[in-house]
Amino acid sequence: MGGAPGRLNLLSDVPGIRVGQAHDAAVRSGVTVILPDIRVAASVDVRGGGPGTRETDLLQPQAMVQQIDAIALAGGSVFGLDAASGVTHWLARQGRGFPVHGMVAPIVPAAILFDLGNGGNKDWPDEPPYRRLGFAACAAAAEDFALGNAGAGYGAAAGRLKGGIGSASWQAADGLIVAALVAANPVGSVLGPGNKAFWAAPWECGAEFGGLGSVAGGAGADHELPPESRIGGHTCIGVVATNARLDKTALRHIATMAQDGLARAIRPVHTPFDGDTLFALALPSWDGQPGDEAGAARLVARIGSIAADCVARAVARGVWEAEPLGALPAAKQILHPVG
Repeated sequence: MGGAPGRLNLLSDVPGIRVGQAHDAAVRSGVTVILPDIRVAASVDVRGGGPGTRETDLLQPQAMVQQIDAIALAGGSVFGLDAASGVTHWLARQGRGFPVHGMVAPIVPAAILFDLGNGGNKDWPDEPPYRRLGFAACAAAAEDFALGNAGAGYGAAAGRLKGGIGSASWQAADGLIVAALVAANPVGSVLGPGNKAFWAAPWECGAEFGGLGSVAGGAGADHELPPESRIGGHTCIGVVATNARLDKTALRHIATMAQDGLARAIRPVHTPFDGDTLFALALPSWDGQPGDEAGAARLVARIGSIAADCVARAVARGVWEAEPLGALPAAKQILHPVG
């Protein structure tokens, strides 16, 4: 079945999603908030040995709460988990959240990446900036948003390169839409042998991350961690979304399959240093839902496969769109050297 990237080639091609971002240039870190227009079903999958998350237990199928209000992605390692508090405060002021005893309790799962070693000023005088940045990111939420050095990807590294926020979407001919957003900050490399092309190149649409061609000879890759990785940090965090009607159980399958996109774009991936976390959301507006269980299972497999492709593309786009920061060069400098 045919298709193409959506109108914006962003997560917000799924109707009803806005993305807000804020950063602190001095700290070299930031926050990205995924803000659906309505409460939505969600789930999560976590890989690697160093995750940092908040309220992910609520996303298990057996948990009482069936819908969430937003997702917060942040730099700052453990300090970045404060971003979800800022998002929670902003949502509560809008009267949005889980109704309980005459009040609302916003449900905001979150994940963080490690960017503390990127040279920014982490000696904050009062408190870390992430709660403030979470609130500001909500206020800035829109359909269109920046890639590269933005939000949770502002201070990210990708092996030896500057990492960043990337996003990609796919709209099938029958109207099904699947999209991804990733803050690309892996220990592993996004470039193949010789550093001439992205591992994700086979899934590239047009020239969305340079059109550099495919990697030749994956067997020739170095299995060691890039020595330059200590410049930046580790962990990829992100979100996949669809316009199909799915519950938390189905979305757990989607999130699990979407992790394959990280494996297509990064080598090595899910290491003991990474805490790769992908959330999955459903904002139902598509009228092509199957009416039987077998059809529903096939739909989950289809969405998961597309989601993995979108994740791989989003990783490469985030690195391709990034600008140099401190000791971290941009991919365009390495892959398109001047002169």
